[in-house]
Amino acid sequence: MDVSNILNNLNDAQRDAVTGALDNMLVLAGAGSGKTRVLVHRIAWLIQAEGLSPHQILAVTFTNKAAREMRGRIEELLGFTNRSMWVGTFHGLAHRLLKMHWREAKLNENFQILDADDQLRLVKRIAKQLDLDESHWPARQIVGFINAQKDEGRRAAHIDPGQGDMYQRTMVRVYTAYEEACERSGMVDFAELLLRAHELWLYHPELLQLYRQRFGHILVDEFQDTNTIQYAWLRVLAGDAVSITAVGDDDQSIYGWRGAKIENIQQFSRDFSDPKIVRLEQNYRSTSNILNAANAVIANNAGRLGKELWTEGMEGEKIDFYAGFNEQDEARFVVDQILRAVDDGMARSDIAILYRSNAQSRVMEEALIRSNVPYRIYGGQRFYDRLEIKNALAYMRLLVNRHDDAAIERVINTPVRGIGSKTIDTMREYARDHGCSLWHAGSAMVVNKLLPNRANSALEAFYDLIERLDGDTKELELAELADHVITVSGLIEHHRKEKGEKGQARIENLEELVSACKVYEPSNDEEERSVLADFLDNAALDAGEAQADEFEDSVQLMTLHSAKGLEFDTVFMVGVEEGLFPHKMSVSEPGRLEEERRLCYVGITRAMRKLYITMAESRRMHGSETYNTPSRFIKEIPTEYLTEIRMQAKVSRPVSFSRPSSPSAGFDDYDIPDTGISLGQRVYHSIFGEGVVINFEGQGKSARVQVNFDSEGSKWLVLAYAKLQAI
Repeated sequence: MDVSNILNNLNDAQRDAVTGALDNMLVLAGAGSGKTRVLVHRIAWLIQAEGLSPHQILAVTFTNKAAREMRGRIEELLGFTNRSMWVGTFHGLAHRLLKMHWREAKLNENFQILDADDQLRLVKRIAKQLDLDESHWPARQIVGFINAQKDEGRRAAHIDPGQGDMYQRTMVRVYTAYEEACERSGMVDFAELLLRAHELWLYHPELLQLYRQRFGHILVDEFQDTNTIQYAWLRVLAGDAVSITAVGDDDQSIYGWRGAKIENIQQFSRDFSDPKIVRLEQNYRSTSNILNAANAVIANNAGRLGKELWTEGMEGEKIDFYAGFNEQDEARFVVDQILRAVDDGMARSDIAILYRSNAQSRVMEEALIRSNVPYRIYGGQRFYDRLEIKNALAYMRLLVNRHDDAAIERVINTPVRGIGSKTIDTMREYARDHGCSLWHAGSAMVVNKLLPNRANSALEAFYDLIERLDGDTKELELAELADHVITVSGLIEHHRKEKGEKGQARIENLEELVSACKVYEPSNDEEERSVLADFLDNAALDAGEAQADEFEDSVQLMTLHSAKGLEFDTVFMVGVEEGLFPHKMSVSEPGRLEEERRLCYVGITRAMRKLYITMAESRRMHGSETYNTPSRFIKEIPTEYLTEIRMQAKVSRPVSFSRPSSPSAGFDDYDIPDTGISLGQRVYHSIFGEGVVINFEGQGKSARVQVNFDSEGSKWLVLAYAKLQAI
């Protein structure tokens, strides 16, 4: 049998991985090293050269898209279609197994899968039956607990409620009731698929033996992303009988926050006997300068399995590092580079802006919108389209206009305050019958006590909250108003209870809204309008600026986590500063800091030809100004791979990362044209006192400068009237 076509165009390491014997093998596949190609060709080799039937192959991927692509490429390589080969995701394969053995799994023959929304609704119903106040026990938090326990292989009966631990006792109580409800209705959630499939092996050794005899070889993609239950399922199935090829990269393990265990790939050699280890280190994506930088950063992690990316391609340009004076300056720089690249003929879709936190997208979005650059948020929503931002803006809209029915409907029970759908339906009916707004309808219902006592009290409390928010914020600046609203309304606490990365991201977005309010400048319309009303109109217009159409050439914006598996000609990694990336919450925990460094490695290796790394020396975060130093990850890149850019002028000297303690010394001197004032200069104002010039617009007498005053914070001033004195 001619198998030469399978080995064509493979490098030595790839060929070694493809033709490995039917034993355990760990393939450490670096970024851009042809991992999927190796998996596909190995399966073809096992069938054509080793004589395995497609029926004997089990291949596990992490997404349905990857599974479809793999199956298609295998069939193309082999020249025939065969559906007996098991290729799919963990959940898809577990579902297939349970459908075939529903009796042994103690399921109904026609069991149904609960999607995420159905699961949330069921948990809400159970919590209500158990008389749990959702404001104290959010359904999303309970769902997170249940799924996390299942991912660790734990049923409710396996968990010790803990003596005196109210949280643990309550969660186990809901988990128990949830399991009973699912059993009664013949429903399984996604986490249950894997747990139930694992139990199928454990409780039915005859079935396990049957499948061990069936499968001649198991192949697993993205092995570094497996969680506890997935790893356990594979280990039990393989045992000592079935060999396994695990393909992954410990340097790209970035999903620890959602249950992935880097220990699984690190301990592969211990748990699967005497594996062959093959390293795929030749990169077909990036220039050598980019790869050398990535290697230097990741080398600082301990416990690595060892790998060094290299390329036969060109050395390429150095990485450009730009330290903006603030986040607006950083965004302007990024957009300027994009406009130049597009003018030179580059497609916008070949450009990506990557950031650590979703909240960072707002400033970038605004800069792109101002310059009419089409863009798309990959795998996410625009800033003003995000649920938590819409909720906060709805509260603020009610301060301007109580008769905003859409705002009422959005926040009347968010956070949960005991105003159910029946009450809202009654309000709608009253409003329709009397031709009035929902606010007027609810007010009349409260005064005339048209609702049951409990519902009446809850609705009255909401009205009191809105009136109190309005009264408390009459004299506040816009940013103070926003901060007060998101705190007193309970939105911050509501999302804090979500816990995990998602809840933290929502809180950061709300804090970014406060920052947006701080830098907002009202329009110069002659119409007398409040700053709040003006801001809300602009937010609505920004939200109305639709993202680019799916097939329109557009710049891609995404988090670093979303970027894994993708590649772009030109990449901007923005906000690469201490406290933001690495995230401040990771710095004190060695394991989390190493995951942040792996995330940086992933970000760097997304770039094919050109990489920009940017930061802001001052940034409005969490509603206040912070002064930042470059991320330790930048300092870990040898200076020979970096060029520092300052105010559009390239600096040939090596990059210096030392930053004096005084904020005023944190900027290189740069004269503001025709003013006699420089960025970074300390100045005195007769009312605001001493401060540092951190930004400017225009030149000469009409120039506006941003000064960060020691006692008054940041202010924008027109030089012609400010009468600043240089110190």
